[in-house]
Amino acid sequence: MTDAYVVGVDMIKFGRFPEKSVPQIGAEAALLALDDCDLTIQDMQALYCGNLGQASAMVGQRILQQIGQTGIPVVNCANACATGATAFREAWASVKADLHDLVIAVGVEQMGRGLLGGGGGRSGIPKEGLLGSGTMPSVFAEAGMEHTRKHGTTFEQFAKVSVKNHHHATMNAKAMYQIETPLETVMNSEMISYPNTKLMCSVNVDGSAAAVIASEKKARELGLMDRAVKVRASVLTSDPWQERDLVMPDVNTCTRKAAAAAYEMAGVGPDDLDLVELHDCFATAEILHYENLGLCADGEAGRLIDEDEVALGGRIPVNASGGLLSKGHPLGATGIANIYEVSTHLRGEAGKRQVEGARLGLTHVIGLGSACGIHILERVA
Repeated sequence: MTDAYVVGVDMIKFGRFPEKSVPQIGAEAALLALDDCDLTIQDMQALYCGNLGQASAMVGQRILQQIGQTGIPVVNCANACATGATAFREAWASVKADLHDLVIAVGVEQMGRGLLGGGGGRSGIPKEGLLGSGTMPSVFAEAGMEHTRKHGTTFEQFAKVSVKNHHHATMNAKAMYQIETPLETVMNSEMISYPNTKLMCSVNVDGSAAAVIASEKKARELGLMDRAVKVRASVLTSDPWQERDLVMPDVNTCTRKAAAAAYEMAGVGPDDLDLVELHDCFATAEILHYENLGLCADGEAGRLIDEDEVALGGRIPVNASGGLLSKGHPLGATGIANIYEVSTHLRGEAGKRQVEGARLGLTHVIGLGSACGIHILERVA
């Protein structure tokens, strides 16, 4: 099988665009990624599109109506918060399998406002009113409190995640918010579901991101290897059956399985990573995923945030983009936006937030239901 490389990648500035359609938003990122490698839609052999809110609307084909209908195959993906990562993986797999040697993956979403999830179960015993809310803030609040019970993690440590990520976002022009949020401000903001305050919850925004993936032969043929980023690993998992899943989602197992498989595929370990973009849908989630991804031993996540090991300049910077807490979380776009962020650092093009000397990075997203996508990327030039 051939190696696959990201040769073009970009994203729009996340925000709210009620005047635009989903295909229009997706087309913007697609054109940006094509411009990044000086190619056009006529050069692409397939398009893979990730979108959740309009999953039945053939969004990929409607994007082509905006930028050029060339008759190529289009695959539309929906996989909860892992939607964009799934579209990217399908694009990568088509290149690895020698089915295509030049493809584009687009993730796009137009979000509403308010809480995600909830509504209770459609069959069996509903969680609502018995075990707490099924909304995402409450699911991840439960997971955070479970971590507190096991390891003594404090409200302040969870809140420090938001402080860190909002600070990182002040250096990211494509983030929705670029505002410092001191610890007291985070802890005193409106409580959504303890210990997650409003500033510890990801931002519902509109957005899109896209990546052009090429085989090594095609990348060399087109003279694109100087800025190419190698995909060392691409893994997608779902949860194994567990008795607890009948009543309470497990937000950890899916990631641990994906991380183990990704490290094995890439032939590296967590200590080899230079930066990580992980799924901080809530501040509690980021703390959990330090351990799930092997960035530290179980029970040590609080120490990582206390000692700034996961901040820019620390041992393993996490969410240099500002993460979902500040950059924003358009569900279908997030997985590819993470690819953009890590690729930008590996290319040495991240400006003020650049992780110096970055050669290896990991992206991670998880969609409860369940799906976890992890990619390990490497600088080659």
